[in-house]
Amino acid sequence: MEAAPTAAAGGAAEDGLEVVVFPWLAFGHMIPFLELSKRLAARGNAVTFVSTPRNLARLPPVPAHLSAGLRFVPLQLPPVEGLPEDAESTADVPADKIELLKKAMDGLAAPLAAFLADAVAAGRRPDWIVVDFCHHWVPPIADQHEVPCALFQILHAAFVAFLGPRWANAAHPRTEPEHFTVPPKWIPLPSTTFFLRHEADWIAGTLRANASDVSDAERTWQVFERCRLVICRSCHELEPRMFALLSDLLRKPAVPSGILLPLPEAPDDHRQSGSGGVARHQVLRWLDDQPPKSVIYVALGGEAPLTPENIHELALGLELGGVRFLWVLGKPAGSKKVAGPLPAGFEERTRARGVVCTGWVPQMKALAHGATGAFLTHCGWGSTIESFAFGLPLVMLPFIIDTPMIARAMAWRGIGVQVARDENDGSFDRDGVAVAVRRVMVEDEGKVFATNTMKLKELVVVEGRQEQYIHQLEEHLRPYKDV
Repeated sequence: MEAAPTAAAGGAAEDGLEVVVFPWLAFGHMIPFLELSKRLAARGNAVTFVSTPRNLARLPPVPAHLSAGLRFVPLQLPPVEGLPEDAESTADVPADKIELLKKAMDGLAAPLAAFLADAVAAGRRPDWIVVDFCHHWVPPIADQHEVPCALFQILHAAFVAFLGPRWANAAHPRTEPEHFTVPPKWIPLPSTTFFLRHEADWIAGTLRANASDVSDAERTWQVFERCRLVICRSCHELEPRMFALLSDLLRKPAVPSGILLPLPEAPDDHRQSGSGGVARHQVLRWLDDQPPKSVIYVALGGEAPLTPENIHELALGLELGGVRFLWVLGKPAGSKKVAGPLPAGFEERTRARGVVCTGWVPQMKALAHGATGAFLTHCGWGSTIESFAFGLPLVMLPFIIDTPMIARAMAWRGIGVQVARDENDGSFDRDGVAVAVRRVMVEDEGKVFATNTMKLKELVVVEGRQEQYIHQLEEHLRPYKDV
């Protein structure tokens, strides 16, 4: 593989690309866009990451050696009636306000157009703009300056194929939730790309206009149609036949970026101790005292719609499971209060073998710790990818969007089990949690899951192979340079 060129201060290397990236206002999107940006910058390309001021301030720090090739440009989000004044990401609003956030984001069209015009006037016309699913208005702006757009889907390719382009949906209409409970006719492969009935309401809702005045399906279809390239956060090892199918379906190249596993956290990500050194996070110190592979790490992301009943049953299920646990229980999106309350007496009864953490936890370090034996997860694609890095079997409790489909795919691979749910309403109970936890952590079946997970790690988490995906992506981007 070719050595990556080094970026000159303040821009691209001599033959490097000028790339603008513009993610949707959700950290589950911004972080993968940032990982892609860092990989491109490390290879001598100049990357401009565009978002709002408060979002940029909350991103993790960029390694110093990449700072010359990666700059951040803030665009001020316009006010929208009904949207909290300081809301700039989905983490800042409850689920029923997300469509208003899209409406505010649409108001960034004029500032983005001005930024692009200024860049062109200054002699820094981008070679590409990398957009997200919702940016249907960016390609027409880019076309005015003859700048091509690429769509970066932070999703696995199978889900992108499940969504399908406009022409496929017109040929095989899906209008009701029941229509999404079977794989679409345009996916001829044996597939786990379907929803159960209780999971399908949200995707049927993407066909309807919302408070932003544009349906999510219409946004996605327009971006499919106007972009010249589609990039998915995946790889051929995970989805060996899907990229060829997706390219045919979208009638343009669909290529993998690789899994973009986050780089190890820097030591200064942690709080300073009183002596001026870097303090080891308290949960890592707690893990230090636990036996090897004895702890299940529990984290359901920042935007899973957990109800008080969900939290109650999950807590009692962890108690019934009888294993050590580290549970990261954060604040629901748009709330200043930690989710809860926990069942009365739960923390006292489980204090000897469990910890509930309501603050920030260095997830990659916790997953990598030798005491961690499994991961109870909502199966967000980012979290699932992180589990690959450390060969951890999964207990899966998916909620929204693509997570149920990911959970089914991972169960099919034999790397974990789903918590049993009611077929009608999707509810789960403490007994289902306890059974799933024990299957993975206690019973002999858990050894099979662990073996399968290590095989998947050996197949996928190969640094040279993943770097090759970035090299191949560059080769797709380069023909458009200075055209």
